[in-house]
Amino acid sequence: MRFVSGLFLFCLGFCSLGAQGVKEVPELGKPFQASGVVGAFVLFDREADTMFVWNEVRARERFVPASTFKIANSLIGLDLAVVRSVDEVLPYGGKTQRLKAWEKDMNLRDAMKASSVPIYQELARRIGLERMRESVKKLGYGNAEIGEVVDRFWLDGPLSISAMEQTKFISRLFDAKLPVSGEAVQAVKEITALEKTDTYALHGKTGWHFEGKLGWWVGWIERDGKVFPFALNIDMPAEEDAAKRIPLARECLRLLGKL
Repeated sequence: MRFVSGLFLFCLGFCSLGAQGVKEVPELGKPFQASGVVGAFVLFDREADTMFVWNEVRARERFVPASTFKIANSLIGLDLAVVRSVDEVLPYGGKTQRLKAWEKDMNLRDAMKASSVPIYQELARRIGLERMRESVKKLGYGNAEIGEVVDRFWLDGPLSISAMEQTKFISRLFDAKLPVSGEAVQAVKEITALEKTDTYALHGKTGWHFEGKLGWWVGWIERDGKVFPFALNIDMPAEEDAAKRIPLARECLRLLGKL
């Protein structure tokens, strides 16, 4: 039964991702094993039209996106002008939050860095259920299902997306194939920036599905005039596993010669 379920997920992911090549890279499994975590990693080489992966079956499996959806949420909110810019301050609502750092009003620039759930929930409420539903479908984001609760669907489901789909979504962003304004795209590129050197520029967003004990790191690296989208997800049975996401993905990027 488990084999049939895995095969179904594999076929589902393959059908939704088109005909680009997929290459399993066994060496990428070493940092996962060294870290003692189960997960998947994908780097999409757009020029070669090939995805370099660890754990292909899992890389095709959809999970709740958690805070990685902040990339799409920002694009939608900015495109619909429910916020004037990434510097407009939104209220957090005054309620006690899971993290003390979230208990303050913020703009999207700061909320992206702090991964503030209440600020992005406010943004989603301003967008509204029907506009959000339509926008998520137009973006082709994962299963594109948001249910009936506009400020929880990326935290609890039903929205889900695979690591491979995450990289394709980012690729469409750079190909100007998302139905949002160029200004919104540029703003999101700006607020997701993490690191810039003489060799590369790194952008990304973490995600943590608390109930599902799952962690993400999704983003892209720019170097040599090219863009390489990537996505990592791991099981996080303990909270301290959250600290493994970025180092693990960075090691995968290093092994692939991108860092």
